[in-house]
Amino acid sequence: MNTPQYRAVNFSQTTITELMIPAYANFGGKIHGGIILSLMDKVAYVCSAKHAGCYCVTASINVVDFRGPVEVGDLVHLHASVNYVGTSSIVVGVRVEAENIHTGEVRHTNSSYFTMVAMDENRQPRTVPGLILESKMEVHRYTKTLKRRELLKQYKQDISELELDTENVNPEKSTTETLLADQRCIVAVSC
Repeated sequence: MNTPQYRAVNFSQTTITELMIPAYANFGGKIHGGIILSLMDKVAYVCSAKHAGCYCVTASINVVDFRGPVEVGDLVHLHASVNYVGTSSIVVGVRVEAENIHTGEVRHTNSSYFTMVAMDENRQPRTVPGLILESKMEVHRYTKTLKRRELLKQYKQDISELELDTENVNPEKSTTETLLADQRCIVAVSC
């Protein structure tokens, strides 16, 4: 099968809806975050595989902040859309909404961005179709992803430098005192 050179965003847009059952609940009676993450990964896979026309794997997940709880009995709608494509990577935006079936109230509970990588039959990265942007929102999402990638690259560099700095277990006393001045900790060792 010949894969097209470009595909429109709407070609692979995917929505999955699932009922939140008691088995998904934590000790507080709310739905486990891990259940939601698993469903997000599933919808990101479906969306990316439809765009790529092949098997895809999750390479990274951008920050996932939970804005509010999901309740037992809610319908959870997971909306996925390709926001960006690289050579073999696909960034899928996932929006999660919980719907109370009794009241009809719909709450945005969280969003995230999944970077998926298309794989060939030998489990090697494979080139994916480019993306046709047909609306201002699609252009906006694509450019936001480019900016997010720049920020992530800088963040990874900063974290790498911070990790290298952990070899220095005796930082300057003034630096340590400044960093810990307003923190909720007691330093029980001489720095």
